[in-house]
Amino acid sequence: MQRVTGTIAVVGTGDMGSAVGGALVRAGYRVVTAGHGRSAHSLALAAQEGIEDVGTLDAVVQCADLLLSILPPAAAATFAAEATTVMIKSGRRPLFADCNAVAPATVAAIAQVVAPAGAPFVDVGIVGRGPRLGGERTRFYVSGPERAALLALDCPSIAFVDLGPEIGRASALKMVYAALNKGTDALFAAVLLAAGRLGVRDSLLQECAGSQQQALARMRARLPFLAATAERYVPEMAEIADTFSGVGVTPAFHDGAEWLYALLATTPYAAETRATLPAERSLETALDVYDAALAAARRISPHC
Repeated sequence: MQRVTGTIAVVGTGDMGSAVGGALVRAGYRVVTAGHGRSAHSLALAAQEGIEDVGTLDAVVQCADLLLSILPPAAAATFAAEATTVMIKSGRRPLFADCNAVAPATVAAIAQVVAPAGAPFVDVGIVGRGPRLGGERTRFYVSGPERAALLALDCPSIAFVDLGPEIGRASALKMVYAALNKGTDALFAAVLLAAGRLGVRDSLLQECAGSQQQALARMRARLPFLAATAERYVPEMAEIADTFSGVGVTPAFHDGAEWLYALLATTPYAAETRATLPAERSLETALDVYDAALAAARRISPHC
């Protein structure tokens, strides 16, 4: 077993990556990242969490025992190829953990990309919000023959769950969980958009206040802020659709969710981040903005 003795690299340091890195820093690990070419927002998040910016991917590979890839799904394979090139050139082989929201077939392909470097590879599915002090533990579902070193990490804010030696099982768990969680939010938003265009939105909300109280509470808590992460969810919905299609289950639900998140990514709210989200925003206000985006996309009159 390759043991992680101290230095862990996290690439990249968006909301999730920076939170994971911060949790590992608090657990006593040295955590580094490659800041070159990253956004000012990502660099600021990394600095706030005590993550050390060593500059380049070359420098990361030289000093890390474990490399956590925590990126948008569309960037996962490209980054793996870049890291593999650096590992081959340097002769360094840190444990490579793909922690991205991708289909089992995608992570299997990424493992093949990394294989020429001779680096051990682990499949990780992250479930839950980024780890925070005093918050619920983030779950790292881990699979692959080299998983023992990752499972041995000691981090109170992260629960490591062993899914066995098969690469793809951790990603499969992530896919079906995200299909349920983010797919439900997309369904709620689509239903309310349709209700608004049919002239029965207020009546539906009143009915839900009596008969679907938990659903309505979730709508009011989550839907007004959904656009801030919508752009990142678009490729994730495509990976879920591919996952379902690969096992003979209809991908149509999550093709629809992909459409919904792509629509929300065109709204003014999409420029927000979790750090800049307003403390309050009504569901009705957000739905009016979402409806205007739908009107613009389809060149139809807004229903406001």
